[in-house]
Amino acid sequence: MNSKHDRSNLLVPDVDPFPIDTDEPIIELRDVHKSFEGEEVLRGLSLSIRPGDITVIIGASGSGKSVLIRHMNGLHLPDKGEVFLFGEPVTEMSQPELVRARKRIGTLFQNYALFDSMTTLENVAFPLIENSAMSIEEAEERATGLLSELGLEHALQQFPATLSGGMKKRVSLARALVTNPEVVLFDEPTTGLDPVMMEFVDEMIEDAVDRYQLTSVIISHDMASTFRLADTIAVLHGGRIISHDSPAAIRENEDPNIKSLVRGVRKDDIAVDSASDIDQTEGAEFAVVVDDLDKTFGSNEVLKKASLRAPFNKITVLIGASGEGKSVLMKHLLGLMEPDSGSVEVLGRDLSTLSERQLRELRTEIGMLFQHAALFDSMNVEENVAFPLIERQLASRDEAMERVEEILEKLDIADLRKRNPSEISSGQQKRVSLARALITEPKLIIYDEPTTGQDPMMTRQVEEMIREVQERFDVTSLVISHDMSLTFRIADHVAMLSKGEIIAEGPPASLLESDNDDVQHFIFASQVGATESIKPDSLGSDAG
Repeated sequence: MNSKHDRSNLLVPDVDPFPIDTDEPIIELRDVHKSFEGEEVLRGLSLSIRPGDITVIIGASGSGKSVLIRHMNGLHLPDKGEVFLFGEPVTEMSQPELVRARKRIGTLFQNYALFDSMTTLENVAFPLIENSAMSIEEAEERATGLLSELGLEHALQQFPATLSGGMKKRVSLARALVTNPEVVLFDEPTTGLDPVMMEFVDEMIEDAVDRYQLTSVIISHDMASTFRLADTIAVLHGGRIISHDSPAAIRENEDPNIKSLVRGVRKDDIAVDSASDIDQTEGAEFAVVVDDLDKTFGSNEVLKKASLRAPFNKITVLIGASGEGKSVLMKHLLGLMEPDSGSVEVLGRDLSTLSERQLRELRTEIGMLFQHAALFDSMNVEENVAFPLIERQLASRDEAMERVEEILEKLDIADLRKRNPSEISSGQQKRVSLARALITEPKLIIYDEPTTGQDPMMTRQVEEMIREVQERFDVTSLVISHDMSLTFRIADHVAMLSKGEIIAEGPPASLLESDNDDVQHFIFASQVGATESIKPDSLGSDAG
């Protein structure tokens, strides 16, 4: 660790940084309770964060991890109990004192929280300029340096709407670091990233912690990332921390609630069964046929002679790095974009020959689960799920509600039916979105990162749901995924998109055995370090 680094926060340079070499916690929660509208989320939670450590908090979707993070940066105050920031109780701070304490903490939110009207460079420089920490020129120079380290030097003048999810995540990360905070809170920093970019962001976090002598608290569902990064792991269950220990000790913990979260963190979790070497395209008919698809935006050639096959009544998984063109390809399948050259055929129809009315009719046969839930804030859960049936006049309201009840029960979210999207967790929103995609029993269903933001238990449930849909209905599934374990558990057919081209396509086993280094690195990157790079024990047992 570089002891010569100036740890002064750029927003409050007159405050002495919290000692990095003390046993006193830099953040501490003691018996914290927090309720919302009568629902108790945190129930006597206690947790100490040691300065200089990377602490990873894991727990099921909806368990209160985001509420916990918001107590750590002063956005929430406890109903009961005490929160200490930099050794001072927040309940005794004046509002200006609390604001100054919060300026010493950087936060990377799960939903990016970028300003749509600002460029990448302006977004990252904003905290420095807004707080008059330095001139515009100095702030933008610092922001440019951070963005370049994250591989975004080409995107300085782009707006968030033009960035992929992975690029937005990196911009948000740069903004969290730009003020030289003492603590950085990461709410799912690798959600939505491909395996190679996950590894890159993990390395960037680890490097930043070492270089700038940071304390980091990370909420994560990605177990490989957790075990790569963590000095200590805290497990949140039932509104309390049920264990806070070293990675090795957490892995060996026999508590079933902990085992269900960390299971599958093995390099051999990426595997296929004996039937996965069967070529599903031989003699098959195809729900999706893409031939030599080209698409360019300005000077950016996004798709280059891309060709893809998705056999009827099978699960095809499309993998590839963030920003490589997967979403653009999906928009062509929905008829939302026209190719510069090449052809697209969906459910036996050449899209170039269809009128706008015929395209709309075709879309009624396609179910779509978007990466970000895309729910209507003005509707409750059951109304969101029923919307496609009622809007398209496919069922009466009573019939629609019967089908909604059935699908909500199947996804274990029936208790959410009367709640609004803003009142439920991101993981729960994803399940509601999945219910809405399935409600019309489509012929083709496209899943855009269905397990993004889900904990390992819910990932398995979503995986089982995809399989069940495949078995129960006459449907073809096309899944865009960064989750390699899921990919090779569910796929009948896999295609990999890289730099706008399909560089590998075939039975799952054929990709695992590919001699293409890019294919091998992408598939196995998420597992590197899951077992080999666990950090040594650095904390005794400290169950909360």
